[in-house]
Amino acid sequence: MDFYEVVRKRQSVRVYRSDPIPEDVLNRVLEAFRLSPSWANTQAWELILVKDPEIKAQLQKTVSDRNPSYAAMVDAPIIVCAIGITGRSGFYKGQVSTGRGDWVMFDLGIATEHLALAAAAEGLGTVHIGYINYEKAAEILELPKDRTVIEFIPIGYPAFAPNVVPRKSLSDFIFTDKYGKK
Repeated sequence: MDFYEVVRKRQSVRVYRSDPIPEDVLNRVLEAFRLSPSWANTQAWELILVKDPEIKAQLQKTVSDRNPSYAAMVDAPIIVCAIGITGRSGFYKGQVSTGRGDWVMFDLGIATEHLALAAAAEGLGTVHIGYINYEKAAEILELPKDRTVIEFIPIGYPAFAPNVVPRKSLSDFIFTDKYGKK
């Protein structure tokens, strides 16, 4: 599939079939995550692949039941838990070295979107879930203190093709040379 077709195809999927994801397909998607760039190549991340229905149900309780992706937390065959390792990305010799502080969110944003695009190329659906009770999720996942939950990504075969969500036109947010100059 052409790259631009994959970008257009990737939409948030919130309803999944129960079909398992073949290991070779999952490994290709995870490889896309692994190959993503990070600040100074720190790769300050880890993934937990949650397949156990009981753990998925516990993690679902860390998401608001008003979240449109709430059911996906138990319905998707796998929940990818993106874990950030704090104090590495954006740091040099233990000190913050950028005006933006810890870059772990930025790095994981890139890596998880690599994962989402690769999933779309494989015919899988994903949705980014970031409004969660991070402390409770970390407790359920038994994370050490220097690890933090960044987001959950349910992944699986879509039950149906999601609606294409409209986007702004380029002219709505592109400026030339200075802010406001169209």
